[in-house]
Amino acid sequence: MEYNCSLVTVVVVFLCGFRVCFSLTSDVHVKNFISWDDIKVDEHQTRLSDSRVNHNRSRVIVVNKNGGADSVTVQGAIDMVPENNTRRVKIYILPGIYREKVTVPKCKPYISFVGNAGQMSNTIISWNDKASDKDSNGINLGTYRSASVTIESDYFCATDITFENTVVQTPGEPGMQAVALRISGDKAMFYKVKVVGTQDTLLDEIGSHYFYQCHIQGSVDFIFGKSRSLYQDCVIESTAVRSGAIAAHRRDSPDDDTGFSFVNCKINGTGRIYLGRAWGNYSRAIYSNCYFDNIINPAGWTDWNDPLRQKYNLHS
Repeated sequence: MEYNCSLVTVVVVFLCGFRVCFSLTSDVHVKNFISWDDIKVDEHQTRLSDSRVNHNRSRVIVVNKNGGADSVTVQGAIDMVPENNTRRVKIYILPGIYREKVTVPKCKPYISFVGNAGQMSNTIISWNDKASDKDSNGINLGTYRSASVTIESDYFCATDITFENTVVQTPGEPGMQAVALRISGDKAMFYKVKVVGTQDTLLDEIGSHYFYQCHIQGSVDFIFGKSRSLYQDCVIESTAVRSGAIAAHRRDSPDDDTGFSFVNCKINGTGRIYLGRAWGNYSRAIYSNCYFDNIINPAGWTDWNDPLRQKYNLHS
């Protein structure tokens, strides 16, 4: 079935906010937006024997798990970027499964992850932590620290990459939250990326983010956080065996200008899922002009067993 809702005001607010952050121009000297050039690498001109080259005056670092490049790991390439970086650095990741836990720290903005064009499933960053796992001090990692990939910096962008957490949720078992991608930097863009997990797949934590033509997969609350994000032309795939939920957005105040907006997305998969769960009293998530397979719970939304949350939440 296809579901349309007239939520012009809210969608326009999202789009106007993003227009400041994301541009279709190619002036790499402008630091305050992301352009399409920031996610492009000329694969034919990048030589593994001399990959510290400039394309459009942006540095390119090549990662090849088999050697012969600047780094054999993604984290190794990130470590090569100087702190307080002021120009675009493109990390070109050759196909392969990179089994590592990756963090882009706050002090390293303007980083791009770029895979081979049209091959998002061939370049995978994968790990398998979950919330109940222990760190070296014997303390539970918790949901946030379970992330396979954490992006703390501003102006990050990625294309043709899969972010994966391979933990398989056991229904009813506590501590199974397992984040594949956590994004807490501001003004980030994801184009044709895949985010794969089960429970709590994508932690869209804080900031303004744009997801375009992406594929996001999970079962329970698999897109969650406090951010102000637009999901456009994305595939949202449920892998729930029985019940589940897509979005769990949270606002701490009715004045918070945040929320999830899903525009022209396709929602498919398995199970009987809610469009969202009200995480707190002011949750906000909107679906506009989206296509739904016959997997949506007829109730549409759930108040997380707290009827008071129905008063202020905006779910449409």
